[in-house]
Amino acid sequence: MKIVSACLLGINCKYDGGNNRNEKIISLLKDEILIPVCPEQLGGLSTPRSPSEIRGDRVYSAEGEDLTENFKRGAEEVLKIAKLYRIKEAIFKDGSPSCGVNYIYDGTFKGVRIKGKGITTRLLEREGVRVISEKDI
Repeated sequence: MKIVSACLLGINCKYDGGNNRNEKIISLLKDEILIPVCPEQLGGLSTPRSPSEIRGDRVYSAEGEDLTENFKRGAEEVLKIAKLYRIKEAIFKDGSPSCGVNYIYDGTFKGVRIKGKGITTRLLEREGVRVISEKDI
């Protein structure tokens, strides 16, 4: 059993109202249980919503609104789910300010990727959950 970014399973929870459906991830459903999560929705953000990026230790919308508390709340909710089901591994969407594993965007909203981790990934890893990117499947 694994936690998976809900957008990778075709659930329309991306900031723009779409998804990141990934057939490789969906094919895993044949052999294991995947629990879809969207930390941003769990943190109280709507879908669709303004794009967000991490700048320093804070998360901001493209309009400059500080959404850090929503992102932290969503991460905590995902951690609760992980603990309830004794989850040891998560598959997350790279680049997301919540779920980024190898990279995130630099906070300028200009499409610049930098090495880094999303808010939920950081929390899960601190709690001993292995987090991998959809690209690692």
